[in-house]
Amino acid sequence: MDFNEAFQPTGGTTGRSLVLFDEGGAKAGMQAVQEAVGVQVVPASGHESAPASGGGILFEALGVAVVDAPPDQVMQTTGNAAILAVEPERIVHALETRPYVPPKRNDTVAGGAPAATAGAGALIAGVDESQATWGLQVTNVANSRRSGADIRVAVLDTGFDLEHPDFAGRSVTAQSFIAGQEVQDGHGHGTHCIGTALGAKCPGVRPRYGVAHDAEIFAGKVLSNAGSGSDTGILAGIEWAIQNGCAVISLSLGAATRPGQPFSQVFERVAKRAQEQGTLIIAAAGNESRRPGIVNPVGHPANCPSIMAVAAMDVQGAVARFSNAGINPDGGQIDIAGPGVDVHSSWPLPTRYRRISGTSMATPHVAGIAALYAETDPAARGAALARALTGGAQRLELPSTDVGAGLVQAP
Repeated sequence: MDFNEAFQPTGGTTGRSLVLFDEGGAKAGMQAVQEAVGVQVVPASGHESAPASGGGILFEALGVAVVDAPPDQVMQTTGNAAILAVEPERIVHALETRPYVPPKRNDTVAGGAPAATAGAGALIAGVDESQATWGLQVTNVANSRRSGADIRVAVLDTGFDLEHPDFAGRSVTAQSFIAGQEVQDGHGHGTHCIGTALGAKCPGVRPRYGVAHDAEIFAGKVLSNAGSGSDTGILAGIEWAIQNGCAVISLSLGAATRPGQPFSQVFERVAKRAQEQGTLIIAAAGNESRRPGIVNPVGHPANCPSIMAVAAMDVQGAVARFSNAGINPDGGQIDIAGPGVDVHSSWPLPTRYRRISGTSMATPHVAGIAALYAETDPAARGAALARALTGGAQRLELPSTDVGAGLVQAP
C-alpha cells in the first residue's frame, strides 16, 4: 500500500480519505478498514454525496471507498495487501472563468518562445456565427454527418436546466449526487457544458452550438449550485455513468495542482477501470495560468495519465491565457485542445444563452466529438476512443505541452 506524502491537495480537503483496493479485493480491504478504523463501510446506493458521519461508502465497481476518517488513521490498515493507496479527499470546483484578453503577438512565455500563435494565423478568418458557433466550425462539427446517435454521454457538473426548450423531446437521464439539491441547475455551468457537448442541431435561436445532437444525455449533478463539490460526488457520478453504459464522461471541474505534484493514484486506477468497461473520461486541464508570465500544471483529476486532459484555444489559434500546461514530468500531460474562449451555449432560463470561457468550455467540445467517433466505430471505446480523438486532431505549430496532439476534429 502507498500513501504518497508528496500528494497534498492545494484546493482544500474534506478530512475524509479515499481508499483504493486491488482488483477483486474490495470486500477484504473494506473489512480491514472497518476493523482498523472502527467505521461501518456500506455499499454505494447510487446517489451518494458524502459518507455518513463516522462511516464510509464503497464504490465496488470502481474499487474505491470514501471513509470519514483522516488518512493517517486509515493508514493503520497498512498490512492488508488488498489496499493499494490512501489519499485525502479533495474539494473540487467548476473551473470558473475570468475576463479574457487576447494575447499580443509579441508576448513571450518563459524561455522566450512565442506566447500562443498557431503559425498559420487565425483558425477562421472573419468570424461569422450566424449559423454555427466558431467552435463547431473549426472542429469540423458543422460539416460532419455524424450526430452521436445511440451514444450515451455523461456530463458531471452543476446539473442541467431540465426545462430548457432547446432540449425538448431529448433522451435525458438525470441524477443528483449533492445532498438536498435536485438536478435542476442553479449555477449555469453544467447547462452550458451539456449544451456544447450535446445541444440541438437546430436550436430555437441560432447559432447552432451543440456537437452530438442525437446522443443520449446523462446529467449528473456532482457540484452544488455554488459550483463546488468533492471527490465523493465525482466517484459516485463516474460509477453511475459506467453502470448506465456511457461511452464518454465529461468533467469540466477539478482542483489546482502544484509544479511537481503527482497525480491521484485513486483516480488513475478508476480511469483505467472505466476504460476497461468501455468508458472514456475527458477532463478540463484547468484555468490557473496567466500566460505569458505564469503557466501552471494540469489540475486534478485531468492530470491522471488515463484521463484525457483538454486545453483551451481561441479563435485566433492561440492557447488561451488561462489554459494550464503539461509541465509536470510524472503524468499531467495535455492530450488535446478544444475551443474554449468566448463560447456560446445554453444557460438556465430565463437567460437561455450565454458566452463564457475556460478549459471547461473546451472539454465538452471534445466530449461531444468523442461521441461522434464512438458512433462511427463501435470498437472505439475506452483507450481506443482516446486514440481516435488524438489521431484525428489537427496538428498545430505549438508545443505539445500546451495543446497535446492538436485541435480536436470531428469525423
